[in-house]
Amino acid sequence: MKISTLPLSALILSTVALPLTAQTTPVASHHAATATHHVAATAGCAKVPELSPKIPALPPGTPCPKALYTLTHTPDTHLDYASPMVSPELRKALGGEKETYSLDYIDTRIGTGPLAQEGKFYTVHYTGYLLDGTKFDSSVDRGEPITFPYGQHRVIPGWDTGFEGMHVGGKRRLFIPYELAYGEAGRPPVIPAKAELIFDVEFIAQSDEMPKPKAPSAPYHPSAPPPSAQPANPHTATQPSSAGAQKPVTPPPSGATPPPTDKP
Repeated sequence: MKISTLPLSALILSTVALPLTAQTTPVASHHAATATHHVAATAGCAKVPELSPKIPALPPGTPCPKALYTLTHTPDTHLDYASPMVSPELRKALGGEKETYSLDYIDTRIGTGPLAQEGKFYTVHYTGYLLDGTKFDSSVDRGEPITFPYGQHRVIPGWDTGFEGMHVGGKRRLFIPYELAYGEAGRPPVIPAKAELIFDVEFIAQSDEMPKPKAPSAPYHPSAPPPSAQPANPHTATQPSSAGAQKPVTPPPSGATPPPTDKP
């Protein structure tokens, strides 16, 4: 299945601003809850799904996955009685099913900078994969990291809580169940329904305010001469006037660029 890429800024930053419990608690429905997802033990290594070989292998000596936290969802509805005519499937749908899942991680590089703090603006590089190895988005490929306010419910819950304990400069692989990502519906066509996501993240920086965007570079104009062809002293350069006489060229303001001469 081919999935088109879509920048994470249009996906992960589009989560509705709700508390974590509101984002992670499934809405009651007539469909039974799915089976328990990967759940970490209270001690030792977490059990995570087998990944596609398309996803880059971690360096030798990388520690085993650990649970950052584990949640159990207990449905509000309890089935008190059902007629013998009610099918087992409907019984499960009506009564719901307790569900446990965890956010697991592997620290692939321990940062040496400040410890991650709540409420800061985090600047992060990331690459996101589906379990089948599909790379659906990557700031690394675009060469531009993403910045978001941590813990402010502006991203999916797995991101809003997944940097706990990290230091600036660190790298981590996150195993995010669908309950902490895009839920049962997903975000088709990029994120399928009930999709567990794998993110390789790098914690680049944190700040009290949103970093200012970089100044855009001057646009390229085909009509502009190359740097080597520019006069050594633009203040004394001359150009012919309409009468054929020479007159000084007025230098453009600092940083200005000449408009293109050719219309598209």
